[in-house]
Amino acid sequence: MGISTATTKLSTSNGRQKEAEDRSASFRGQGGRDSVYTFVLHDEDHTLGNSLRYIIMKNPDVQFCGYSVPHPTENNIHLRIQTHDDTTALDVLKKGLRDLSDVCSHVLTTFQAEVDEYKASHPQTSHDAT
Repeated sequence: MGISTATTKLSTSNGRQKEAEDRSASFRGQGGRDSVYTFVLHDEDHTLGNSLRYIIMKNPDVQFCGYSVPHPTENNIHLRIQTHDDTTALDVLKKGLRDLSDVCSHVLTTFQAEVDEYKASHPQTSHDAT
């Protein structure tokens, strides 16, 4: 699941467990509080889990963010977010996904620019074996 796809598939919740229509993500709150949620991201692993946890923890509105993989044979991650009461966990997740997407776009753009610069300064010579 791509980062932009995950952002569009999450919707607001009333504290009860809800699942996205295509099972890309599901989430459940704790005691009706919008500031504490566990999000289950299906078909994801440590690659997204650790990156997203890192980005979300940079948000000053977050008290805690952690993730786990329930079992090695399951391709799901459980992402737990706890925020201050004036911010919802869902809003923090959406912001984290947008921020991570921005970082990935920047890395890709910078890398491509460097590759193009290298190719321009080092013209390839043909080594045809005849």
